[in-house]
This record gives sequence, C-alpha cells and structure tokens, in this order.
Amino acid sequence: MTIDYLARLDAVLRQSQADTLAIVPGENMIYFTGLHFHLSERPIVALYGQQGLSFIIPELEVPKLEARPDLEARRFAWTDQGGYDPAFQDAARDLRLPESKLAADGQTMRLFEWRALEKVGVASGLDAAELLLNTRARKSPEEIARMRTAVDISESALQATVQWARPGMTERQIADKLSAEMLDRGAQGIAFALVLSGEKSGLPHGAAADRVWGADEFLLIDFGAYYQDYPADITRTFCVGEPTAQMRAMYAAVYEANRAARQFARPGVTCAAVDRAARQVIEAAGFGDYFIHRLGHGLGLSVHELPNIVAGNDQILETGMVFTIEPGIYIPQVGGVRIEDNVLVVDDGIDVLTSFPREL
Repeated sequence: MTIDYLARLDAVLRQSQADTLAIVPGENMIYFTGLHFHLSERPIVALYGQQGLSFIIPELEVPKLEARPDLEARRFAWTDQGGYDPAFQDAARDLRLPESKLAADGQTMRLFEWRALEKVGVASGLDAAELLLNTRARKSPEEIARMRTAVDISESALQATVQWARPGMTERQIADKLSAEMLDRGAQGIAFALVLSGEKSGLPHGAAADRVWGADEFLLIDFGAYYQDYPADITRTFCVGEPTAQMRAMYAAVYEANRAARQFARPGVTCAAVDRAARQVIEAAGFGDYFIHRLGHGLGLSVHELPNIVAGNDQILETGMVFTIEPGIYIPQVGGVRIEDNVLVVDDGIDVLTSFPREL
C-alpha cells in the first residue's frame, strides 16, 4: 500500500486554517512524512504550505530526504560548521514565513525550534497538536495489521515467559526474559517491559528492579513489542500460590470491569461513558478509591495518544479508533491488579486485538 503523505498534510493544513504547518521529529513526522529523525540538538523542521513540503535539515540527514522523491520536498540544509541560522533565514525568506499564519505541533515542538522560528520573524502560531492527533486516531488497514502483529509477538512472548518464570526470580530477570522473547519473535524494539511484584504491583508506573517475586504475591506485567513502528500495550496480573480473599476480590472486580467496558464500547458512545461502564463495577465492589487512573488511552505510533478513555471526555468513539481498556485496583502495602486489552472500534462494536487469558 502506497501512502499519499502529501494528501495527509494537505487535509490537516486545510482544517488548521493556517498557511503553513510545522512538524518536528517524532510520531507526527513519521505519520505525515514517513521519515524517521531524532529530536536532538540539531533542529529539523518540516514546513508544509502552498509551496509544498520543505525541510530545514542538517546536511548529514539529507540522504534520507533524497531517498524519498515522492515527497517532492525542498531542503534548506545546514552544516555543523555553519550552524542552522542561515537555513532558517533562507526558509523564512523563500517561504514567506513572517507573513504566514503558522500551525505547529505544540506537544512535540520545543522552545528550541520555536525560538529559531521567532528569530527569523515568525510572530505567532496556532497549536495544531490536537488536530494532528485526531487525524491519527482513525487507523488505516495497514496500521491495524501492524498492531495485530505487535500484539501477536507480545502475547507469544508472554506465554513463553510465564511458563519459565518462578517465585524466587527478580522482577528484572523476568523483564529481561520477556524482552528477549519479544525480540526473538521479530519485535522491532521494546515499547516497555514493566514487571512489578508484591506490594510494588500497586504502583501503576513503577519500574522493574531486583525485588524477588514471592509465592502468594501478585506479579503484574505491563509490556509491549514494537512492530514496524506500532506498539502493543498489554497488562496481565498473575499469582503463583494462594492469593488472599482480598486479592481474589480485587482481581474479580477488575476482571468484571474489563469485561463490562469491552461489552459496552462501540461507535457512537462517548469515551467518558466507556470509562463509567468499568468504573461503576469497581465502585460497586468497594474499591472505587483505588482505581486511580483513566480507563484507557488511544494506541498508535505513540503508546499514549487519542482518544482518552476518561471521565469528562465527550469525544465520540468512531470506527477505526484503537485504544486500551485497562481497569486497575492499587492498594498500598497490598499490591495491584490491572487487566489491559487493546481494542479496535468496528461498525458493530469492537474487535479485541488481545487474546491472552484474563482469568487469575
């Protein structure tokens, strides 16, 4: 499938009501140009307007641009010896940037790039971040295929890891094993491999360390592989031994909340309503104070993107959106439970991309 990147840029520019769209390296650069650059001390800015696509770019990165004739991109190249100011000046003059209404990727563009633009006469700009993210929220068939493969790689690696893991191993050992299994199965890279045991499983964003996983404790694994730029984001919670009655009650509440959200989600409902469908289950079980984050988030080139499945968000779910459903309960000094699935909105409901067993 050939992607018409210029058509993507043109559609966003029209919606932005700006004259020029500015994008810096990151997921938006990948989505709208197909180019991978690092956000570094060497500024790179893609500019799209009536004169087409242009790049302010270090000379050492020019070969990547030359390999993409389909972009028909003009370049304003600079060297380490000469610095980037002349390239910004040339672009400002030739593209008439001081007279343009500029829309920028406000969540990614740094003060660094913005000040370089200001220095050549750009006086003000619009924040196009939400517009860019909303455009990316509806996934193409090619994107969905890549995400399915990322999920398949991840779940196969998890199966191999849990068959190998035993109490007495450290979180770090288990995380390393899981990462190796994903890479062995064709992962382009590791989005993350978060392994937390015992009371540490009650930290939603904790980090794997040298803590030893003990019998009768929760083991929470939040992880995902990248495949062709797209990640999976999956969580499962395990226990080897005999969980307490409280642990079983926590798990049962999260399990039912996950199921309720999966049954409720469909095109035309709001993100807030999906969050509520899960949250009310956990509240009814008496654990409402311990569900301390949103139900889920969009998934695509970024692990966290739109739509946000959270209370107060009236955005309507649309066919093609992909997001996580990840209810959780986290009790200090006890531990935590999270069951996270990746789902695709389809015409008659959702297609659950993840299939790893959810039972304790």
